[in-house]
Amino acid sequence: MALSVQNFIKLANMYNQMTMLMSAICVQKGGIALENYAGRFFMADVLEYIYEYGRRLMAADKKSVPANVAAVIEKFGQQYQQVKDLTTPTQKPIYEMTLEEFERIMNI
Repeated sequence: MALSVQNFIKLANMYNQMTMLMSAICVQKGGIALENYAGRFFMADVLEYIYEYGRRLMAADKKSVPANVAAVIEKFGQQYQQVKDLTTPTQKPIYEMTLEEFERIMNI
């Protein structure tokens, strides 16, 4: 996926929809706390990916990133700092893997 503001916005929207869905699931399961929901680890991994995408987008061409998108990237960075201990540990972050490395790790 080529780095672009449009792709980042799509990823950010998807993440926001997933957080709403995660809240709804917690309510449906009897009002469990988000801290006790098993999906929080997956959400931390997704947030790590999206934040890294945004960070690389800013590093590639900061002038092409609108101020409101830069603010969202910063917000995701702050959220990521709060949950980075929940991310899946790997020898190499998933966003730095080649497709072949990812397939090998996932046994695809």
